[in-house]
Amino acid sequence: MNILTIIGAIFIGLSLGLLGSGGSIITVPLLIYVVGEPTKLAIAESLLIVGCISSFSSIGYIRRKLIDWPLVVLFGLPSMLGTYVGAWSSQFVLGIIQLISFAAVMLIASRFMLKPMVGHDPLSVQPPRTTLSIIGFGVGALAGFVGVGGGFLIVPALHLLGKIPLHRAVGTSLVIIVMQSISGFIKYQGVLASNDIFINWSLVGVMILIGIAGAMAGVRLMDRLPQLTLKRIFAYLLIVLGSYMLVSSLYTHFTL
Repeated sequence: MNILTIIGAIFIGLSLGLLGSGGSIITVPLLIYVVGEPTKLAIAESLLIVGCISSFSSIGYIRRKLIDWPLVVLFGLPSMLGTYVGAWSSQFVLGIIQLISFAAVMLIASRFMLKPMVGHDPLSVQPPRTTLSIIGFGVGALAGFVGVGGGFLIVPALHLLGKIPLHRAVGTSLVIIVMQSISGFIKYQGVLASNDIFINWSLVGVMILIGIAGAMAGVRLMDRLPQLTLKRIFAYLLIVLGSYMLVSSLYTHFTL
């Protein structure tokens, strides 16, 4: 494991601990462009790595009672089903399609990160439960298809539609990401087996341990650093990475 992989694993944990999102958006490019893994393997391993780190990160939020358990059920269970469906559908498309989709998601995510999120309730009327469940399913399907945890969409959805404070949305997002990751990784086992691809368990294990260390730091910094500033910095990172992946994927595809 090289130094860039170690640094990347630290940032994965920091992002999840601080923002409740962004883990997979760092993990997938890291595994593809730094480690050199094929797309489908990187996505499967990303789900496992981010799921384990999110599980650990959520402990701090659970202790602080910053988890909205009714929303975990209402939003998280449909999200698990969506993740499974998204992972299943991935076997019918080429890796290049997933990469382009992933890059597009990163650029869209940057918009969510840059959009100001005020601390008071932004909606006077909470939407029907069915709406939240449908959104949860859609976010999960996206997560399974392109290998992202969807936290960058879960947090705004819970905050704006679920009408809960931002810190509570972050903690709730981590629990939902764990649920999504479990569902998506289980389905990806069949996708990998059909392509004779195997998980690099030693790499995954080390990245999880390093990521947990980063997540511990992230949770501790949560109350000390302004989250809106961090979200803006992360949004600019998404723009850079998303643009690079999009251009690189298209260039590689059309020059081969």
